[in-house]
Amino acid sequence: MNRMQRGMALAAMLLALAGGVRAQEAPHVERQAFKAAQGEHVQSEREVDIMGHLANAHYVEVPCFSRRLACEVQLPQWRPVAIGGVLIDFSLTKHTIYLILAAIIVGLTFILSARSIAKEHAQGRPPTGFAGAIEATALYIRQEVILPNVGHHGEGYVPYLLTVFFFILVCNLLGLVPWGATATGNIAVTGALALLAFFVIEISGMRTLGFKGYMGTIFFLPPGLPTVMKPIILLIMTPIEIIGKLAKPFALAVRLFANMTAGHALVLALIGLTFTFHSYAVGAASSVMATGIMLLEIFVAFLQAFVFTLLTAVFIGLMRQEH
Repeated sequence: MNRMQRGMALAAMLLALAGGVRAQEAPHVERQAFKAAQGEHVQSEREVDIMGHLANAHYVEVPCFSRRLACEVQLPQWRPVAIGGVLIDFSLTKHTIYLILAAIIVGLTFILSARSIAKEHAQGRPPTGFAGAIEATALYIRQEVILPNVGHHGEGYVPYLLTVFFFILVCNLLGLVPWGATATGNIAVTGALALLAFFVIEISGMRTLGFKGYMGTIFFLPPGLPTVMKPIILLIMTPIEIIGKLAKPFALAVRLFANMTAGHALVLALIGLTFTFHSYAVGAASSVMATGIMLLEIFVAFLQAFVFTLLTAVFIGLMRQEH
């Protein structure tokens, strides 16, 4: 393909994308008109739709030269698939797109950084630049977070926990990019991450302790306990142990979801004060405060990824120890 053909192909792709974006502006207007006809509240151009920004949707926003500086690109929708008596919708959503994007970014970061580090080591030089920063971060998480908490023979959990850390971190940071979305602000996403952590925690305990030892973590009877007390202890302690096992992934899911949602809601609420009071002074003050919260959100993005990884490592280490 020569240079002219490549230019024509690129121009065709840009025109197709532009046409798709323009085509999606009409449904937005139609939805507003429909809401007005039904007597519902219609969001004006000067209002900040907090829930609309935080919630999942079947479109993604891209920058354009419209009045809102954003255009909605509708995602393809497919018919739900019936599995047994349950209908499952596999259609793409905004958060699904950003989950896939985060996975691609993490994969490329690991691959390219590993190649750069291997090349530097082959030349007898320490890695520098971005690859050096990734190596330093990975080594810190491995040496200071994973191995001390997982315990003996914890090397096998390093790839999973490092992937969890970087994946959550990228998902959090993508929500701070203009026109972006925070997939970890969706309880279904954090719940799936916590459910995966739950299976890793419980299966690691079963592999380390054996089936009998693992059941001892649920039906625990202290040595020397009188026989008459055993049914009472089982009746009291067994439900507590089961609740404790379920409370760990629940806490992981809710903590990550609540922190990422609260920060974005606060930023949008501060920005909305400008349009509520119609004042330049209020607008300047709210912009300064929103900027401060956004800087804090960068710290929170790293902190929540670190906390999720740390607690998962701690729970794995606790499960692998004797009761």
